[in-house]
Amino acid sequence: MAKTTTPLTATQVSNAKTKEKEYNLCDGRGLRLRIKPNGSKIWLINFKRPSTDKRTNFSLGSFPDVSLANARRKCDEARTLLSQGIDPQDHQLQQKNAEKIAAENTLKSVTDAWFEIKKQKVSENHGQKLYRRLELYLFPALGDKPISALTAPQVIQVLKPAEAKGNIETCKRVISWLNEVMTFAVNTGLIHSNPLIGIAAAFGVPEKRQMPTIKPAELPEFMEALTYSSIKITTRCLIQIQLHTMTRPAEAAKAKWIEIDFDKQQWTIPAERMKMKREHVIPLTPQVISLLKRMQDISGDLEYIFPADRNPNNHTNTETANMAIKRMGYKGRLVAHGLRALASTTLNEQGFDAELIEVSLAHVDKNTVRAAYNRAEYIERRREIMCWWSDRICQPGQAL
Repeated sequence: MAKTTTPLTATQVSNAKTKEKEYNLCDGRGLRLRIKPNGSKIWLINFKRPSTDKRTNFSLGSFPDVSLANARRKCDEARTLLSQGIDPQDHQLQQKNAEKIAAENTLKSVTDAWFEIKKQKVSENHGQKLYRRLELYLFPALGDKPISALTAPQVIQVLKPAEAKGNIETCKRVISWLNEVMTFAVNTGLIHSNPLIGIAAAFGVPEKRQMPTIKPAELPEFMEALTYSSIKITTRCLIQIQLHTMTRPAEAAKAKWIEIDFDKQQWTIPAERMKMKREHVIPLTPQVISLLKRMQDISGDLEYIFPADRNPNNHTNTETANMAIKRMGYKGRLVAHGLRALASTTLNEQGFDAELIEVSLAHVDKNTVRAAYNRAEYIERRREIMCWWSDRICQPGQAL
């Protein structure tokens, strides 16, 4: 006849005395309490390992931290795993490893790993702004949380105050980048799925705002203001070259002498400095060549055409042109980036090839127009546009 084990009582467990040697009190179903000579009481389950069929003990914790009721619950959980062919000891180790990995893979740490790749695909200036926004809007509340524990309501709650302040566009951008981080986490095996895919629907639609710019008819007034404004010659040349070449503020501010080919009268901006990560070749007009010759006397022996004041070995601040335009009285009316819109509007009004205008603005890959133009003709057609634009900027009465 099989031996019957009488279940333990809470009093028996609490009053169990130490002996010279350790001994066990059995509760049944493989659960036992081991009392050691030093007074410690350890809950154990004795079971056969599914992989080896050998018996072993598995600790469920110490009494009184783990009560008799909790020990029985843990024992039942272990037996359920065993019935499925799962070793409870291995299962516990896997859980601890998973918890450790989750604790290490916080939103911030995963974002940092993602950003190492992302920053290779965007300009340095854009990358800095991107990361700073994540740092400001997400990291204070969620940066230390395991990425596997993030939920949609959690993130929405964190971003709602920013929306209430009118920063809807910023919220949308942050959500977009956060979803890139989550997709990166899925693809690298850190999480199984992305629970944040649809959270943008919880926010309003941002108002579409154009970069402040002036009308083509206001160009002479702007050029007069630029000519007589009390700004440094390097800043004046920076704004003029950006205007003539239709480049973005950061592209102009970070221009290097090595990128200029005076013989071919071309400026080649490498792919890593372009927003679209494609090399951009700009035909240089006589007016731009003249401006560059003027800058050669100032920075010709340096790396950057427009050096920083405090450290000539570095480039000028990418906001230099913007700050100067504000001081000229154009705050709210024009920003440095708006000079590109001014050029685009003027050239389109004059009936120039819209596709070539877009290429001149580095909006369209030059490959899209190669079917119509070979490379030499393509450059010369663009040179025609650039020369017309430079002549328009420097009409009689407007100083270079």
